[in-house]
Amino acid sequence: MKPKPQGRRTFIKAIAGGAVALGSSLAGWPGERQTPPPRVVKDGMAYRPLGRTEILVSEISLGSSPLPDPDLLRAIIDRGVNYIDTSHNYDNGNAERQIGRLLKDVGRDKVHFSTKFHVEPRDTTASIMASVHGSLRRLDLETIDVLMIHGAETAAVLIDDRVLEAYERLKKEGAFRFRGLSCHANQDEVVRRAVECGLYDMVQVGYNVFDIQGSGGEIETYPDYLGTSGLRALIELAHSKGVGVVAMKTLKVGGLRQDLAKYRTGAVSICQAMLKWVLADERVASAVTEILNRQQMEEDLGAAGAGLAASERATLDRYVRENGVDYCHSCAACRKACPAGIDTTAVLRALAYHESYGKADRAKETYASLLGEGRVPACRDCGACEKACPYGVAVRTRIRKAASLLA
Repeated sequence: MKPKPQGRRTFIKAIAGGAVALGSSLAGWPGERQTPPPRVVKDGMAYRPLGRTEILVSEISLGSSPLPDPDLLRAIIDRGVNYIDTSHNYDNGNAERQIGRLLKDVGRDKVHFSTKFHVEPRDTTASIMASVHGSLRRLDLETIDVLMIHGAETAAVLIDDRVLEAYERLKKEGAFRFRGLSCHANQDEVVRRAVECGLYDMVQVGYNVFDIQGSGGEIETYPDYLGTSGLRALIELAHSKGVGVVAMKTLKVGGLRQDLAKYRTGAVSICQAMLKWVLADERVASAVTEILNRQQMEEDLGAAGAGLAASERATLDRYVRENGVDYCHSCAACRKACPAGIDTTAVLRALAYHESYGKADRAKETYASLLGEGRVPACRDCGACEKACPYGVAVRTRIRKAASLLA
């Protein structure tokens, strides 16, 4: 059955009066089991509950790969951003160290944050715990708000005995409050399992205006390019079970970065419109962005608490039509179909770092790690990947381009 397009979601209006008192969690709401309002506003920033956790997070949250300079970081927090996403391996651990210094400066109660650990075949419960203990030292804290598996790409890792034992032992130590995961590929399997197993409090997934259709099944292009998304069904499932959703890769562009100035809608840039689109989904708690200068700060924070105008949506439609042809949705269908065992999804993600994000060093490091793990063997040029791709991406061309640019 073909998916049906959905109409534009109605953005929730601010609480009457424009602002309400805001604490660091839901504990301040009258009545222990009273459902809090879905969105509250204070001093120009809007906040939403992160699923069933007791955390209210700013609609715009800060990614830390890389972090802004200390002065800008402080300014971002002063503007109301209260959630930072980091990991043990961002900038060789220096992102966590910088966040630790920030928390000492602004106060622990003003910022919530998540950090992550990787799970490799060689890992043990002890090595996972050691990674988290290292994060705690760098952050100079006793407790992490959300402890996430970094880049979960199979359902099996979510219930892996090593992972579950590490979580249990770390919980007894008071090392973290809530469990979560980030997912870069194979979202349908991973997110569904995370929600259904009941062990995870939040998921962080790539979600942006290019997510127009689900993985697999018959493909149909609608006049409204943004009308339907396979991820939306997963987000609804998570929301229905109280699992918080944080959107990442929110400003990802298709293929080589274009001249984005031509996609402005009046005073609203295409990036600001992209963030508004993500936040128009009431089930998303926050959109993670990287903010590296004052202009980006004004641009990104301007999306908080603002609705998406019809003219801005029309511009997004045009942008997706003109730039979406080479956008990888990370569904992993090509990877599963490859007879040579190439991790095509990871290769295309490395290429996106180079083309779309301007992260040449990270792109080469990511690609080199794949070579080291034997995940980029020679392509047989059989075309199985492209036959499996539900979006028509020229996967083989993209793989060859990655090899020429990144090897």
